[in-house]
Amino acid sequence: MPFHLIQGDITEMEVDVIVNAANTRLSMGGGVCGAIFHAAGKEALSAACRKLPPVKTGEVAVTDGFALHAKKIIHAAGPVYTGGTHSEAKLLASCYTRSLEVCLREGFTSIAFPLISSGIYGYPVDDAYRVAVSSIESFLSRHDHEVYLVILTRKLFDHLSRLQ
Repeated sequence: MPFHLIQGDITEMEVDVIVNAANTRLSMGGGVCGAIFHAAGKEALSAACRKLPPVKTGEVAVTDGFALHAKKIIHAAGPVYTGGTHSEAKLLASCYTRSLEVCLREGFTSIAFPLISSGIYGYPVDDAYRVAVSSIESFLSRHDHEVYLVILTRKLFDHLSRLQ
């Protein structure tokens, strides 16, 4: 199945799994993380996340999707960008790879990602996009899944579309 770059709201995606650009404490943050918490049901998702141990950067944890269309939410703890010399690319790739591995293991076939770490974590957008695409395409060369990279704004979507 293919890889799709789309412009839209990840919280409205009708897929098996959506990925949250999470912090290591799995607490509600801003940006896409805050939007996912609000759409899923802030209290229910917060309670579910409190039961999980903190995750390391590059790792993932899974909760139910609650009020979302998605069955599950994978919380991927992306790296804070500190100049690119602290394994940020490896950690970011791990967020995508581990999320896709969870889908495979759990029998899910469709997943929607945001552009992890490209907001308040400061990862340069073009570089974050290249890591995302490389990680996703590598997985899809071996597995049959429907993968979406969901970009909220038209301006950023148009920019990334030109990089393909």
